[in-house]
Amino acid sequence: MAASSNAEQTQLQDMEEEDARMEEREMESDNEEEEEGMGVENSDDEEDDSSEDDKENEAEIQRLEEQLSINAFDYNCHVDLIKLLKQEGELFRLRKARQKMSELFPLTEEIWLDWLKDEIRLTEEEPNRDKVYELFERAVKDYICPDIWLEYAQYSIGGMGSPGGIEKVRSIFERAVTAVGLHVTKGQMVWEAYREFENAILSTVQPPAGRIPSHGEQELLNTQLERIHTLFRRQLAVPLMDMEATYAEYEEWSEQGVPETVSHQYKKALQQMEKRKALEESLLVAETPKLTEYQAYIDFELKDGDPARIQITFERALAENCLVPDMWAKYTTYLDRQLKIKDLVLSTHERAVRNCPWTMGLWKSYLLALERHGADHQTVSDVFEKALNAGFIQATDYVEIWQAYLDYLRRRVDFSQESSKELEELRGAFSRSLDYMKQDVEERFGESGDPSCIIMQIWARIEALHCKNMQKARELWDNIMTKGNAKYANMWLEYYNLERSYGDPVHCRKALHRAVQCTSDYPEHVCEVLLTFERVEGSLEDWDAAVQKTETRLNRINEQRAKVAEKEATLAQQEEERAEQRRKAKADKKAQKKSQKGFRFGEKRKAEQEEDPDEWNDHSEQAPKRHRGNGDQSTDEHMETDTGLFGRNAPPGYKPPPPGMKKAQQAAAQRPSDDKQELRNDDSSVFISNLAYTLEEPETKLRTVFETCGPIKQIRPVFSNKGSFKGYCYVQFESPVSVAVALKLDRQEVEGRPMFVSLCVDKNKNPDFKVFKYNTSMEKHKIFISGLPFSCTKEQLEKISEDHGTIKDVRLVTYRSGKPKGLAYVEFADEAQASQAVMKMDGMDIEGNKISVAISNPPRRNTDKPDSSRPTSDLMSRQVYGSRGRGRTQLSLLPRSLHRQSGPVTKVENGTAAERVSASSSAAANAAGEAKPLSNSDFARMLFNKCK
Repeated sequence: MAASSNAEQTQLQDMEEEDARMEEREMESDNEEEEEGMGVENSDDEEDDSSEDDKENEAEIQRLEEQLSINAFDYNCHVDLIKLLKQEGELFRLRKARQKMSELFPLTEEIWLDWLKDEIRLTEEEPNRDKVYELFERAVKDYICPDIWLEYAQYSIGGMGSPGGIEKVRSIFERAVTAVGLHVTKGQMVWEAYREFENAILSTVQPPAGRIPSHGEQELLNTQLERIHTLFRRQLAVPLMDMEATYAEYEEWSEQGVPETVSHQYKKALQQMEKRKALEESLLVAETPKLTEYQAYIDFELKDGDPARIQITFERALAENCLVPDMWAKYTTYLDRQLKIKDLVLSTHERAVRNCPWTMGLWKSYLLALERHGADHQTVSDVFEKALNAGFIQATDYVEIWQAYLDYLRRRVDFSQESSKELEELRGAFSRSLDYMKQDVEERFGESGDPSCIIMQIWARIEALHCKNMQKARELWDNIMTKGNAKYANMWLEYYNLERSYGDPVHCRKALHRAVQCTSDYPEHVCEVLLTFERVEGSLEDWDAAVQKTETRLNRINEQRAKVAEKEATLAQQEEERAEQRRKAKADKKAQKKSQKGFRFGEKRKAEQEEDPDEWNDHSEQAPKRHRGNGDQSTDEHMETDTGLFGRNAPPGYKPPPPGMKKAQQAAAQRPSDDKQELRNDDSSVFISNLAYTLEEPETKLRTVFETCGPIKQIRPVFSNKGSFKGYCYVQFESPVSVAVALKLDRQEVEGRPMFVSLCVDKNKNPDFKVFKYNTSMEKHKIFISGLPFSCTKEQLEKISEDHGTIKDVRLVTYRSGKPKGLAYVEFADEAQASQAVMKMDGMDIEGNKISVAISNPPRRNTDKPDSSRPTSDLMSRQVYGSRGRGRTQLSLLPRSLHRQSGPVTKVENGTAAERVSASSSAAANAAGEAKPLSNSDFARMLFNKCK
């Protein structure tokens, strides 16, 4: 690898010298043109425009070069710089930019072809073609591209006049058909170019018409004819597009006709082509990146079992999906386990890590492949150092790559010798790995990535097992315990097992005594292990000491647990008492206000009722039908909501609600009660949540969304006490079959928010049922963006992100009111694109806001039980008010004798409250003096009885 690097530097120096000479020639030609055109004057405007464009382009070039000096791995910046330099005609800087990019990344087919064509034009007049040949050799190693091979072969034809030129052209063509001749869609071009070259050679060896060739000329002619026959036979044995035309051409060209063996091979290849035709057609119609189609093609070829065809299919897939780590991993795994060809395996591993340097698994496989094929130690070390500088996205990746390298170094050591260079190198590598984790990894990620000290445990085990150095192993374990692991029983037991295997009973006993003293997660288990050890190994004094120590420790543990439980109970009681005091204070304050103002407002309400008795009758009839959300409403709320406390005229300064909200409230007021058990059927219902509070006419909109799932029986939106939509509802279908179809609409967006669709479950019967299971694991294909300006739209964010990969979804996080939080999730087609987006977008400035970008890693949800953390006041039912709250002049229409303190609300489906109290049970409860919740119909019945 060092030799190849030196060769690249030499080539770069030669290109720079050549470019300098070319610039001198260009300057001379420019001077001549200026002398010839002294009399020609250009307009001032054109000169000004061109100079301004040049200045802008030069400023942009300098900006890109400065950005690359900061971050040399910015792929898009390299591409933009090359395009701009090519546009400006800066040949020397263009060549240098391409060279730098090729050292860091494999270049795409388009970049290589542009570079090669530019170099070919620049060296047309020079006899030395070796530099361009070297450039072609580098190009064909990055990807298996038929167009580059075809360009290479055609360029070599231009040098066939030199000594050995024809044989060199043939060798390049042979390599080309070996590399890409099996390419179903483009391989035919290479075969045809090869045949055209041999036909051109044939025309030069054929004698003129009418002259009989000599014996030597005839042999030369026959040899050339046999070459062309062989090319036809080889091509017709390969399944390629448009094979029929090639067969027809061979029939016309061959004077003896097509041999039977060739026809048999052609028919066999044609059958193979028919099997692959559907796969090729799916690739033609599919959109980039075509991963699914390529995977199906690869699976087909793996089942067919032809190594050459498997290889070319992988290469085709990687040419279009070079940034997909999983594809590289599958390809390298196949080569490692099946082909095992050293040059092919190692070159593919190198290409894999150059394309996806952020993927630790590819570097790990590369190190194993180098060791497997006997690479020298310096090469393996160089690859490992490159891996450390690759920029992994997780702290644990560095732990794994260090483990792979330390495993390699351990396998090099001959432990039969007491001391060796390899052993010292291994120990030095262990020490360096610990320093690297403590300094570099912790500084970048805020964690070492190795909380259990796995690397240190492996080192201790190697010292104990291979080096018989228990003193060093004990020092390492002491260091492990000082890093916060002393409280874990499993760590002490691991150390105990090490002492049990390679140490002595004295240190085993000491380790267990320390474990009993320090362990806090499973102290009973550690105590049991100590007692078991003393039963087998210890004396009576040892047994007595162990029993006394374990009993003392367990007693102390139980006391601590009792204190913690007592403290928690005290805190809970104090919280209950505070909640009760707040409730009583609030009730006393309301009662005081009511006693002070009740008489005056009661007279006023009485006068209003006498002036308009029809209005009272209307409201009294509608009252039993009034139902909003999960609470039962009384008549006074209905009057206040519709007419306020001032009759039919609104008070001064009153602003009516939005039209959509008003219609929703009216619809809720006119909707009959859904508390009847016979109308509810959980088996044919789904629960809808996470809807926007501002959603207008939710029933109409949700009916439009779910009407494709099946016939809908009813939709029940849930409204708050004030008549506003609470963001969730129930959809009941005619048939339970529609539920499965409706659940597929989960996370579908409704007015910018993902709608959650789940089963409708009675939580009284299933208290442990959880509707949503949030993903708490890392989502490597999705990025999380924070710090966005509130004015940023979904379209703007999608436009910013689409430069880094294929966007599957963009979601802006908002409050229920629709206001943005400045957060967003962007989902890419794969984890490679997401990783690239993190590297490119983190720290980007958007409208003056510096955003932070990271791989989506949702935090764990709080799993505490609600009844252990929520104050008791939250479990009490709330007093129901109107849409504008309780007014200063509001009076309850419920007779004072019927006022009761409401009991706790029963929780049912997905958190909605429903009260199903019959008239008989309500009467019995009131007669017994118990506080029971009453339904709308109960209130209406009592009012009618009171009027009688």
